[in-house]
Amino acid sequence: MRTAFTLIAIFCTTAAFAQLDPVSWTFTAKKINDTEYDLILTAQVEEGWYIYSQYLESEFGPIPTECNFEPHAGYELVGKTEERGDKKEGYDEIFEMNLVKFEQEVAFVQRIRLKGEVKQVNGSVEFMTCDHERCLPPKLMEFSIVLE
Repeated sequence: MRTAFTLIAIFCTTAAFAQLDPVSWTFTAKKINDTEYDLILTAQVEEGWYIYSQYLESEFGPIPTECNFEPHAGYELVGKTEERGDKKEGYDEIFEMNLVKFEQEVAFVQRIRLKGEVKQVNGSVEFMTCDHERCLPPKLMEFSIVLE
């Protein structure tokens, strides 16, 4: 009986989280010059929710946002992925540590330099979203950005 109750509780919790989707993404490219593009991964975050920086002080807190770009002989990454948005820094009560998180909108921008012919860049972004009471399980979004 106890096992059945536990399974029902897990199913109900998972179903409740599945209905929550407080972050939506757009994936675009901006041509800088003949050989460089900025790949822009933009998260729209519902009010009251936030996602975390790629750069956190400890691995013992929330899952940091991770931007992954599939390797390709036709381009190379230039520098680190930048974060542009409504950044909040400070002590987080839930994780009991200092964190960097973003509300409303954040863009993760990665510059690439072309070394050959490339029509699109594929990759993924993994992120975790929380409000002031709970966190949702990490989510992986795959993308394909066409270079025009």
